[in-house]
Amino acid sequence: MSLYYVQKLLYNLNREPAMQRDFKADPMRVMADYDLTAEEKKALTDADIGLLYVFGVNGQLLMHFAALLGIAWDDYLEAMREGVRRHGPVRAGIYALVEE
Repeated sequence: MSLYYVQKLLYNLNREPAMQRDFKADPMRVMADYDLTAEEKKALTDADIGLLYVFGVNGQLLMHFAALLGIAWDDYLEAMREGVRRHGPVRAGIYALVEE
């Protein structure tokens, strides 16, 4: 998994209107500039907010991506909860569970 590159893509996407237009038109072309796994590319193109959350994507980046996609706030929150139910606990990043 390349959490850094997923977050870098989302950071850039959230800030650049031209990139947003390009992503909506041809997400694979935009993602080609980032070192992403097939699973990450699928999660991004499928707008799978829950799986992106489980990957460990920062919530600030993820909520702006969800808004760009037209996902309402309550649906965004539920998508994260559903992601954990379907895919297990957050795998990396600041939301990962720490074992004692």
